[in-house]
Formats: sequence, C-alpha cells, structure tokens
Amino acid sequence: MKSTININIELDEEKMPETIEWNAPDGGVDDLQKAKAVLLGLWDGEQKSALRIDLWTKKMMVDEMNDFYYQTFFGMADTYLRATKNAELSNELKEFAKSFLKKASDALEKENSNN
Repeated sequence: MKSTININIELDEEKMPETIEWNAPDGGVDDLQKAKAVLLGLWDGEQKSALRIDLWTKKMMVDEMNDFYYQTFFGMADTYLRATKNAELSNELKEFAKSFLKKASDALEKENSNN
C-alpha cells in the first residue's frame, strides 16, 4: 500500500514561495490546506545524511517563525522519545525549545521597542 502527501508551492516572480498548500488524502485531509511555512526532513540511509526542504512565505511573521520553531523542537523531542526511549535527551531538547522561545521572544521585543 502507498500513501501520498501533496505539497504545492506557488512561486512569485523572484522564485520565492508565494503560497504553500498541502493535503494528505489517505490521512483524512482531502482539501488543500494553506500553510505559511514547511520544514521537511528526510533521511538518506545509503548516504547517511539528512536532506531538508525549508520554505516559508513572505507572509510569515517573525513571531510566527519563533513559535513554529519552538513547536517543531518540542515535537521533535516527543518523536525522539518514542523512537529511542531516551527521556533524558528528549527532556533536554524540550528545555532547549523553551529557552529558544524565551530568547527569540525577548530579541523580537527588543527589536520592536527600538523601532
């Protein structure tokens, strides 16, 4: 059995993502869903290397990017725990995620107060 996840990217004249849409019919997401960003990581077992596709639209605000990364780090910690059963490292990643969000939020607040 095969399953398909579709990601459609519409580019602007500068070849930057204008819109990102996705669906996963086999997962119950039939209609195209809009997204402002996508981080896709793939593992090449033969080359022993990670392949990444990181895209975001111009509509993605810095505070949204901060939250997106925080939630991604936190989710990666949960996935890592399920895959390895290593609670200590999973918790470290969650603590990093919290620290990251605090620092990113503080930096954004400082930048906004300077403008």
